[in-house]
Amino acid sequence: MTEEPARHLTDPRAMRALAHPTRLRLLGELRVRGPRTVGMLSDAIDEAVGSVSYHLGKLAEHGFVEEAPEHARDRRERWWRATHARTSWEPVEMLADPERRAASDLLRRAVLDRYAERLGHYLEVEATLDPQWVRGTASADSWLHLTSDELIELRADLEALAARWQGRSDPDRPGAGSVSLIYHAFRDPR
Repeated sequence: MTEEPARHLTDPRAMRALAHPTRLRLLGELRVRGPRTVGMLSDAIDEAVGSVSYHLGKLAEHGFVEEAPEHARDRRERWWRATHARTSWEPVEMLADPERRAASDLLRRAVLDRYAERLGHYLEVEATLDPQWVRGTASADSWLHLTSDELIELRADLEALAARWQGRSDPDRPGAGSVSLIYHAFRDPR
Protein backbone atom coordinates (compact mmCIF):
# COMPACT_ATOMS: atom_id res chain seq x y z
CA MET A 1 0.00 0.00 0.00
CA THR A 2 1.26 3.49 -0.74
CA GLU A 3 1.05 6.18 1.86
CA GLU A 4 -2.22 8.10 1.73
CA PRO A 5 -2.19 11.86 2.31
CA ALA A 6 -4.42 11.93 5.40
CA ARG A 7 -6.54 9.86 7.71
CA HIS A 8 -9.54 11.40 9.45
CA LEU A 9 -10.12 9.86 12.89
CA THR A 10 -13.56 9.32 14.38
CA ASP A 11 -13.01 6.04 16.27
CA PRO A 12 -12.26 6.67 19.96
CA ARG A 13 -10.34 3.38 20.20
CA ALA A 14 -7.93 4.50 17.46
CA MET A 15 -7.54 7.89 19.15
CA ARG A 16 -6.70 6.27 22.49
CA ALA A 17 -4.27 3.88 20.80
CA LEU A 18 -2.42 6.76 19.14
CA ALA A 19 -2.39 8.86 22.34
CA HIS A 20 0.69 7.07 23.66
CA PRO A 21 4.02 8.96 23.60
CA THR A 22 5.99 6.05 22.15
CA ARG A 23 3.41 5.46 19.42
CA LEU A 24 3.39 9.11 18.46
CA ARG A 25 7.19 9.06 18.21
CA LEU A 26 7.20 5.86 16.13
CA LEU A 27 4.57 7.16 13.73
CA GLY A 28 6.49 10.43 13.42
CA GLU A 29 9.74 8.60 12.63
CA LEU A 30 8.06 6.53 9.92
CA ARG A 31 6.42 9.59 8.40
CA VAL A 32 9.56 11.70 8.37
CA ARG A 33 12.21 9.09 7.61
CA GLY A 34 10.23 6.53 5.63
CA PRO A 35 10.15 2.76 6.11
CA ARG A 36 12.30 1.38 8.93
CA THR A 37 13.00 -1.87 10.73
CA VAL A 38 12.17 -2.41 14.39
CA GLY A 39 15.89 -2.17 15.18
CA MET A 40 16.27 1.13 13.34
CA LEU A 41 13.23 2.53 15.14
CA SER A 42 14.54 1.24 18.46
CA ASP A 43 17.79 3.14 17.93
CA ALA A 44 16.01 6.28 16.70
CA ILE A 45 13.70 6.66 19.69
CA ASP A 46 15.93 4.93 22.28
CA GLU A 47 13.37 2.27 23.22
CA ALA A 48 13.83 -1.48 23.63
CA VAL A 49 13.17 -3.61 20.56
CA GLY A 50 10.40 -5.50 22.36
CA SER A 51 8.66 -2.27 23.30
CA VAL A 52 8.93 -0.95 19.74
CA SER A 53 7.48 -4.20 18.35
CA TYR A 54 4.57 -4.05 20.79
CA HIS A 55 3.73 -0.44 19.96
CA LEU A 56 4.05 -1.04 16.20
CA GLY A 57 1.55 -3.88 16.62
CA LYS A 58 -0.90 -1.52 18.32
CA LEU A 59 -0.42 1.09 15.59
CA ALA A 60 -0.95 -1.58 12.91
CA GLU A 61 -4.08 -2.86 14.68
CA HIS A 62 -5.62 0.59 14.16
CA GLY A 63 -4.32 1.15 10.63
CA PHE A 64 -1.63 3.76 11.32
CA VAL A 65 1.27 1.58 10.11
CA GLU A 66 1.75 -1.55 8.07
CA GLU A 67 4.56 -3.91 7.20
CA ALA A 68 6.72 -3.03 4.19
CA PRO A 69 8.04 -6.48 3.16
CA GLU A 70 9.50 -5.23 -0.13
CA HIS A 71 12.34 -3.64 1.88
CA ALA A 72 13.33 -6.85 3.69
CA ARG A 73 16.48 -8.71 2.65
CA ASP A 74 15.22 -11.95 4.18
CA ARG A 75 12.16 -13.37 5.99
CA ARG A 76 13.48 -12.45 9.44
CA GLU A 77 13.79 -8.74 8.68
CA ARG A 78 10.56 -6.81 9.25
CA TRP A 79 10.14 -3.32 7.85
CA TRP A 80 7.32 -0.93 8.71
CA ARG A 81 5.85 2.18 7.09
CA ALA A 82 3.22 4.77 7.93
CA THR A 83 -0.04 4.36 6.04
CA HIS A 84 -0.89 8.09 6.07
CA ALA A 85 1.16 11.27 5.82
CA ARG A 86 -1.10 13.08 8.27
CA THR A 87 -3.78 12.35 10.87
CA SER A 88 -6.67 14.69 11.55
CA TRP A 89 -9.85 14.79 13.59
CA GLU A 90 -12.51 17.39 14.20
CA PRO A 91 -13.09 18.33 17.84
CA VAL A 92 -16.57 19.59 16.96
CA GLU A 93 -17.49 16.07 15.80
CA MET A 94 -16.66 14.77 19.28
CA LEU A 95 -18.74 17.17 21.37
CA ALA A 96 -21.97 15.15 21.49
CA ASP A 97 -20.35 11.81 22.44
CA PRO A 98 -18.58 11.69 25.83
CA GLU A 99 -16.41 8.69 24.85
CA ARG A 100 -15.24 10.32 21.62
CA ARG A 101 -14.73 13.68 23.37
CA ALA A 102 -12.58 12.04 26.09
CA ALA A 103 -10.52 10.15 23.48
CA SER A 104 -10.04 13.32 21.41
CA ASP A 105 -8.95 15.23 24.51
CA LEU A 106 -6.50 12.48 25.48
CA LEU A 107 -4.98 12.47 21.98
CA ARG A 108 -4.79 16.26 21.74
CA ARG A 109 -2.98 16.43 25.10
CA ALA A 110 -0.54 13.70 24.03
CA VAL A 111 0.16 15.57 20.78
CA LEU A 112 0.66 18.82 22.71
CA ASP A 113 3.14 17.07 25.02
CA ARG A 114 4.98 15.76 21.95
CA TYR A 115 5.13 19.26 20.45
CA ALA A 116 6.58 20.62 23.70
CA GLU A 117 9.13 17.78 23.80
CA ARG A 118 10.21 18.46 20.22
CA LEU A 119 10.54 22.21 20.82
CA GLY A 120 12.49 21.56 24.03
CA HIS A 121 14.92 19.30 22.16
CA TYR A 122 15.36 21.94 19.47
CA LEU A 123 16.19 24.58 22.08
CA GLU A 124 18.82 22.24 23.59
CA VAL A 125 20.64 21.87 20.25
CA GLU A 126 19.97 25.27 18.65
CA ALA A 127 23.44 26.64 19.51
CA THR A 128 25.04 23.77 17.55
CA LEU A 129 23.13 24.50 14.32
CA ASP A 130 24.28 26.48 11.32
CA PRO A 131 23.16 30.12 11.90
CA GLN A 132 21.38 30.02 8.50
CA TRP A 133 18.93 27.50 9.97
CA VAL A 134 18.51 29.44 13.21
CA ARG A 135 17.75 32.62 11.22
CA GLY A 136 14.58 30.96 9.87
CA THR A 137 13.33 29.82 13.28
CA ALA A 138 10.08 31.44 14.35
CA SER A 139 8.14 31.55 17.59
CA ALA A 140 5.29 33.95 18.09
CA ASP A 141 1.77 34.36 19.24
CA SER A 142 -0.89 36.86 18.33
CA TRP A 143 -4.00 38.02 20.13
CA LEU A 144 -6.78 38.42 17.63
CA HIS A 145 -10.39 39.48 18.01
CA LEU A 146 -12.33 37.37 15.52
CA THR A 147 -15.78 35.98 14.98
CA SER A 148 -16.26 32.21 14.86
CA ASP A 149 -16.55 32.45 11.05
CA GLU A 150 -13.27 34.37 10.88
CA LEU A 151 -11.59 31.72 13.03
CA ILE A 152 -12.79 29.10 10.54
CA GLU A 153 -11.37 31.24 7.71
CA LEU A 154 -8.04 31.59 9.56
CA ARG A 155 -7.92 27.80 9.96
CA ALA A 156 -8.45 27.35 6.21
CA ASP A 157 -5.70 29.88 5.47
CA LEU A 158 -3.26 28.11 7.81
CA GLU A 159 -4.08 24.72 6.29
CA ALA A 160 -3.62 26.10 2.76
CA LEU A 161 -0.28 27.66 3.73
CA ALA A 162 0.92 24.38 5.26
CA ALA A 163 -0.24 22.46 2.17
CA ARG A 164 1.57 24.86 -0.16
CA TRP A 165 4.84 24.35 1.70
CA GLN A 166 4.23 20.60 1.98
CA GLY A 167 4.01 20.59 -1.82
CA ARG A 168 7.50 22.10 -2.00
CA SER A 169 8.90 19.67 0.56
CA ASP A 170 11.45 17.24 -0.88
CA PRO A 171 13.88 15.41 1.42
CA ASP A 172 16.18 14.66 -1.54
CA ARG A 173 16.63 18.30 -2.58
CA PRO A 174 20.19 19.56 -1.93
CA GLY A 175 20.33 21.65 1.23
CA ALA A 176 16.88 20.54 2.45
CA GLY A 177 16.53 19.72 6.13
CA SER A 178 13.67 18.50 8.25
CA VAL A 179 11.52 21.40 9.52
CA SER A 180 8.60 21.23 11.98
CA LEU A 181 5.61 23.46 11.36
CA ILE A 182 3.29 23.59 14.36
CA TYR A 183 0.42 26.00 14.72
CA HIS A 184 -2.65 26.37 16.88
CA ALA A 185 -5.57 28.73 16.59
CA PHE A 186 -8.35 28.60 19.14
CA ARG A 187 -10.83 30.73 21.08
CA ASP A 188 -9.25 31.90 24.32
CA PRO A 189 -11.78 30.81 26.95
CA ARG A 190 -11.01 33.69 29.33
